[in-house]
Amino acid sequence: MSLVNTVRNTLVPVHKEGYRFIAIFFVVSLVLGFLWEPLTWIGFLLTAWCAYFFRDPERMTPIDDDLVISPADGRVSSIAMVTPPDELGLGPEPMLRISVFMNVFNCHVNRAPVTGTISRIAYRAGKFVNAELDKASHENERNGLVIQTKHGAIGVVQIAGLVARRIICWKYENASLDAGERFGLIRFGSRLDVFLPDGVEPRVSLGQTAIAGETVLAEFGSAKGPVISRRA
Repeated sequence: MSLVNTVRNTLVPVHKEGYRFIAIFFVVSLVLGFLWEPLTWIGFLLTAWCAYFFRDPERMTPIDDDLVISPADGRVSSIAMVTPPDELGLGPEPMLRISVFMNVFNCHVNRAPVTGTISRIAYRAGKFVNAELDKASHENERNGLVIQTKHGAIGVVQIAGLVARRIICWKYENASLDAGERFGLIRFGSRLDVFLPDGVEPRVSLGQTAIAGETVLAEFGSAKGPVISRRA
């Protein structure tokens, strides 16, 4: 039984959104094999990567309404005061924006950064420039959620990237969310922006690796001040 449990704990579930893509990669691999056998193995490697891309592991989310949890796996690419997108309706004043950039090897299932109720979902068509660029927040295709919490309205924006061409959100307005709960997915490289109101302090640094549903991005009501870090 210990061996069975070890295998079960090692294998990461694949999100259902990835099933058809994995099937397509697999079928294409077989077809390529008829043309030239080595292409089969290349196709199988790409199929394995596709399954890895759509992985959906369980996460242990801190239970604390004063914490803002990372909505995505990836690298913290920006911590700045920025005016939120107009479609969110969060006003013209700058808010603290923490951005997490996902490359094609990161898990792309998106999770709620806070507990609350979705008051608005706003999709906006746009470009597909590199999601690491600051202008991607305003120029790229995106889907924004406004979550009402005890600390005020918090914006979460799914942003398409250079490769990403499909933003998926399976929640609706007036739906309740728990911190760490899955709410969407972006295919093949992208970025998540979190817009936070006054009274919050960052708990991450630029370049830090974040884990969706686990890493604390920011904290409300803390007198500790922002995080100071150094590269070891």
